[in-house]
Amino acid sequence: MPQRRAITGRSQDPRQRFAEELRVLRAASGLSLRALGERLGWDWSLFGKMEKGETLGSPEVVQALDTYYGTPGLLLALWEVAAGDHTQFRERYRRYMSLEAEAVSLWHFAVSVLPGLLQTPGYAREVLAAGGLKGKELEQQVEARMGRRELLEGEDAPRFRTVLSEAVLRTALLDTAEWQGQLEHLVEMAGRRNVAIQVLPFSAGPYGLDSTDVWFLRLPLGRTVAYTENAHRGDLIEDCVAVEKLQGVYDVVRDLALSPAESRKLVLRMLEEVPCDPSN
Repeated sequence: MPQRRAITGRSQDPRQRFAEELRVLRAASGLSLRALGERLGWDWSLFGKMEKGETLGSPEVVQALDTYYGTPGLLLALWEVAAGDHTQFRERYRRYMSLEAEAVSLWHFAVSVLPGLLQTPGYAREVLAAGGLKGKELEQQVEARMGRRELLEGEDAPRFRTVLSEAVLRTALLDTAEWQGQLEHLVEMAGRRNVAIQVLPFSAGPYGLDSTDVWFLRLPLGRTVAYTENAHRGDLIEDCVAVEKLQGVYDVVRDLALSPAESRKLVLRMLEEVPCDPSN
């Protein structure tokens, strides 16, 4: 019986192992970093940093590489281990992400924090840091969150509607300049043809979605799925009856909210109320 061949030369460190796999796959493809960036639509320098182990990149970038190299799930699995977070991108969330990429429209409700699709880097960094992240892990998560914003870019971007509890807008960042930048970004996003932002005012009173964020994804064949999440877990809901019941509650909340035009005016008023930076 032939002796089993030992596999040597591969790092046991998760981050380095991920970087090595990226280098091996690109070498096998015969592409330069610049050519790879052109093929996938990302700055080629990002791939260079990933191959050096300087950054892990976002899950969206890794999924694109998995698809391009024909290694479905392999790179994302290595990414998860390297990120040291075995729960955030577990099977249910990977399923959600794949459905999100297919969606023709998205609806959302936010209880206390802006959705990642509308966050600026400064907002994401302060919110994630408040949750206990720091150092490299913090920067990786900020980068991953910024990568998701590309979903709303381009001619084929899905329609996106979010209803924000007024509490979301009344919870300002500690950094005044970053908070001003975030409000300005909201105004800019509200002007896009595929984005609608509504605010549920305090004056609306009690409502049925007061404890969790909710996402609804309308898929190409008309089916709708929902994803609910809080600070500790997320659940993908695909049962039609359960989704329809949740959507009925969402519709009531949306009807209580200000119109997109009124909501934009509210954000503009809040911008005017932001204290001036005395250092300027």
